[in-house]
Amino acid sequence: MSDLTGRRASLRRVRVALLTREYPPEVYGGAGVHVEYLARSLRPLVELTVQCFGADRDEPGVMAHSPPATLAGANAALQTMGVDLAMADAVGPGEGRAAADLVHSHTWYANLAGHVASLLHGIPHVATVHSLEPLRPWKAEQLGGGYALSSWCERVALESAARVIAVSAGMRDDVLAAYPGVDPARVSVVHNGIDPDDYAPSGGDSGPGADPATAALLARIGVDPGRPAVVFVGRITRQKGLPVLLKAAAGLPADAQLVLLAGAADTPSLAAEVVALVDGLRATRTGVVWVQEMLPRADVARVLGACTVFVCPSVYEPLGIVNLEAMACGIPVVASAVGGIPEVVDDGVTGLLVPPDAPDALAQALTAVLADPARGAAMGAAGRRRAVEHFSWSAVAGQTAELYREVLASSDLRVTA
Repeated sequence: MSDLTGRRASLRRVRVALLTREYPPEVYGGAGVHVEYLARSLRPLVELTVQCFGADRDEPGVMAHSPPATLAGANAALQTMGVDLAMADAVGPGEGRAAADLVHSHTWYANLAGHVASLLHGIPHVATVHSLEPLRPWKAEQLGGGYALSSWCERVALESAARVIAVSAGMRDDVLAAYPGVDPARVSVVHNGIDPDDYAPSGGDSGPGADPATAALLARIGVDPGRPAVVFVGRITRQKGLPVLLKAAAGLPADAQLVLLAGAADTPSLAAEVVALVDGLRATRTGVVWVQEMLPRADVARVLGACTVFVCPSVYEPLGIVNLEAMACGIPVVASAVGGIPEVVDDGVTGLLVPPDAPDALAQALTAVLADPARGAAMGAAGRRRAVEHFSWSAVAGQTAELYREVLASSDLRVTA
């Protein structure tokens, strides 16, 4: 038995509780996608349970929680803290269940649950950082006074965690800058991953035109397969930079379509801003397609693979898992050079990087890719190779399980059968 195999065998007895806001079928963003695939890949390595928000789940080992009735109508951040207390209790010993040996929280929504569980049950807390509250000040528009609560939950949890996982080297730098109280030795980097089977070029080697399902989908949402297309996928938040893209789109070639898979605006004011910008574009050009419904993952992959170039205009992005999804679908990526994006998009090889919040530069980069189909195809092929070779979920899970082993070995915890 190899040393690594032996370590993984020993980890099978470790009980790990993942703490998360999002879990299938309620997955809305990159952090939820991360947890979904990480859980799937961790199960062969550890004894895994999941504590999540929302409606009851049928999946064994998954327990969902809703805000306490006494907090109905309270600030959203306060409701989240109520759920966190319930999750912290649920990872301890109870009727028909053993206590977790380690808790692993994701995002501020569950960080407090991990911190309280660690204090209450005497177990290590590992926290994965997908974004940082101090770097998202626009959330005050969404949460009001709750933004101070979310920031406090995150700070206390990260400063006390046995280990902090950053999803990129850029994210690690941000953690240490935002929270000087966090020991650098306790911050590790484990990138996001991608499933190359779920995200693959439409129609395989024959191209999207050979795939009837893709052709039917494009017809339903109004995309013309005979015209080049720029595609955006993401929630409507300040972070994702959709208004920047909509301003840049005015400078795109006339034959280029703009395909927006974008919904769930954070605030009414942001929704109104996006509507006004889309209406303005539609008044001057054709081919502006806006799909506000949340498409199934398979349909998102089909749209990605059928378009010419993917655009990520984020003003803040710790890694940007959607860039990996687009690369795995074989299309070039034009993205902001912020956060962990440069660790994913190889500038000039798998796509182009531009300064954030710069509509003119974004329009120029997109136009350059649209004007050179051969170069775009080469970038797409290189992106597919990079996604498959460097960002597999099996590798992410293996690194995460090894980190659990290190944390447990350095603690006073004694793992029981």
